[in-house]
Amino acid sequence: CPALLQMSGSQPQVGRGVPCLRCRGLCTGFEPHSWRKICKSCKCSQEEHSLSSEMDDDRKIGRLLSDSKYSTLTARLKGGDGARIYKRNRMIVTNPNISGKDPTFDTITYEWAPPGLTQKLAMQYMELVPKELQPVAGTEGAFHRRRRLARQLPLHDQDPAQCRGLAEGEQHLMEQFVKKYKAEALGVGEVALPGQGGGGKEEEKAQDKSIDPGRAPESPNGALESAPAAGNYRCETCQQPVPGDCPVVYADRAGYSRQWHPACFVCCRCAEPLVDLIYFWKSGAAWCGRHYCESLRPRCAGCDEIIFSEDYQQVEGLAWHNKHFACLECETLLTGKPFALANASLLCTTCSQSRV
Repeated sequence: CPALLQMSGSQPQVGRGVPCLRCRGLCTGFEPHSWRKICKSCKCSQEEHSLSSEMDDDRKIGRLLSDSKYSTLTARLKGGDGARIYKRNRMIVTNPNISGKDPTFDTITYEWAPPGLTQKLAMQYMELVPKELQPVAGTEGAFHRRRRLARQLPLHDQDPAQCRGLAEGEQHLMEQFVKKYKAEALGVGEVALPGQGGGGKEEEKAQDKSIDPGRAPESPNGALESAPAAGNYRCETCQQPVPGDCPVVYADRAGYSRQWHPACFVCCRCAEPLVDLIYFWKSGAAWCGRHYCESLRPRCAGCDEIIFSEDYQQVEGLAWHNKHFACLECETLLTGKPFALANASLLCTTCSQSRV
């Protein structure tokens, strides 16, 4: 069923002034920084304060998938601003006993489930996901899904209006950057039984063009014409056999000869499960949005935005916009001045000594 457009009562409070989930009461409430994506009070990230609502999240994914071949997963809101919203598939599991209600069975709502499946196959998929990551409403699993969504798919990686680090003339560069990754890398995983990905079609689809042409072709391990013998299907990540009656994840940009266990469809950089199976395909591997963008352009350690200028500061593998190369505490610009770098945070010598 499509996403509900109202927040349930079990959702955490959102908005300015919300205490930090990491600080456990020590933070007095979210105070937005003028350009950093952190709280001025506790210096934790926005996602630690659960600042987005379900509607915000669905709008963000809707924007990401619009103008792509996955726009069918979005819908235009009636009477809205013309933006598209993600048709997030929620799954509600009710009492399976038709003849009489089981008083011990509670209705379960999954905040997200793979679309286009029977409930039986969708439940099989969920059982193959670690229990602590199953997005059951009101549980840690649902919270972790939304936290991964905020981390893996930051809005400022797709919407120039959310960026404070863009210089004059760089908005067009970012728009082209987004347009290019939507056309060449963005994908949404599909769940099916082994050999049935893409409707059971045999041909490779949208093969990754960035794979080394000198690399030997891989032998297919799925999508065979007849039912394979046990063990013929293997997971791309763990290389373990995949039973023919267990759902797997397909990535159309990888081709339908590859499949993954549900728990193995993770970002190749951070190893985090890919939220709602949204991936970016590059160099023969699936990436989350954050790390895919960072593989193409540097990310500012100050404002968390992608840097489109060729003139920026770089220290120990980290990068900063020139105007954001500043002390975390007092905001003094540190270009040409002594500084300390602690846990990816810049500090002037005065603030660094005061922390000791």
